[in-house]
Amino acid sequence: MTESKQVNVALVGYGYWGPNLLRNYRGMPGAEVKWVCDNGKRALARAQAQYPGIATTGEMGDVLDDPDVDAVLIATPISTHYALAKAALEAGKHVFVEKPMTSDPGHARELVALAGERHLVLMVGHTFVFSPPVRKVKELFDSGELGDIYFITTSRVNLGLHQKDVSVVWDLAPHDLSILYYWLGQPARSVSVLGRNCAKGRHPDVAFMNLRFPSGVIAEVQISWLSPVKLRRTMVVGSKKMLLYDDTESVEKVKVFDHGVQIHAPEDFGEFQLSYRTGDIVSPKIEAREPLTIEAEAFLEAVRTGRTPISDARFGLEVVASLQAAETSMRGGGCEVEIDLDGDFVGVGDGCR
Repeated sequence: MTESKQVNVALVGYGYWGPNLLRNYRGMPGAEVKWVCDNGKRALARAQAQYPGIATTGEMGDVLDDPDVDAVLIATPISTHYALAKAALEAGKHVFVEKPMTSDPGHARELVALAGERHLVLMVGHTFVFSPPVRKVKELFDSGELGDIYFITTSRVNLGLHQKDVSVVWDLAPHDLSILYYWLGQPARSVSVLGRNCAKGRHPDVAFMNLRFPSGVIAEVQISWLSPVKLRRTMVVGSKKMLLYDDTESVEKVKVFDHGVQIHAPEDFGEFQLSYRTGDIVSPKIEAREPLTIEAEAFLEAVRTGRTPISDARFGLEVVASLQAAETSMRGGGCEVEIDLDGDFVGVGDGCR
């Protein structure tokens, strides 16, 4: 497929997130939405009311049997991702699936292999890696301006919404895991998680995750549905500079602090001296574009050119494997669990049970 060829897509799922995808792809040059598929009549009626004349169906077979459909966008509950993505790939369609890619690492590995065998694009909707502030921070990481990264802490908390089918780990942690893996260029090596079910629902609603990376970086991720305030804040501490990324800020979402500590060579035996540097605080200019638009452009480019997108199938597998390892740790009382992308998880802490 050439770079200039139109890409025909079908949207499967018109619930919470599907309308956002449809809005972006309907306005995207070089793309046409051929179908909206959902098993709910009310959802299809909403789509037709918003976009009169658009073709709708309640049958996935209509989408897969249409030879004009090049790619399928999946925005359905996570429990359906594997079956729908597999069917689309087997039908020869490129696939974009919302995050997390699947609810099981084994299924994720199967989809990675299937997409590779069929030479099809399988991209996962980790939208934050297409967010301009997050991409600006990635530039700062790659340029070396922050120096060696020591540690990262994140807080993603708010009051609600409690999910019925998944824990807070599966609901909120994919955002921070995708951001961290994008910035650092590697998945975590291991994870340990303490969580609690405070509201007495079916699943834990607060969790504290600790991650170890092969590079030596450590990270802490705080996630909760129970908080008096909404926080979307990440702090990065490097050997040269420090950084604060606050997604709730309207303007200065990223701030770089020329702060740090210096160790001085001792003049006498046993002498140990530190000095602290407090310099300028700079907020870099960030483009104002919707992440979903950038994400859609990346998927269409991948379909047309075969280029590997940032959040490709392997990236999606890394996040899913990490989530499952986090759940294993939480059920084991906070034991450290190695993240094995090619097999099962191994508890390495004394607290595993």
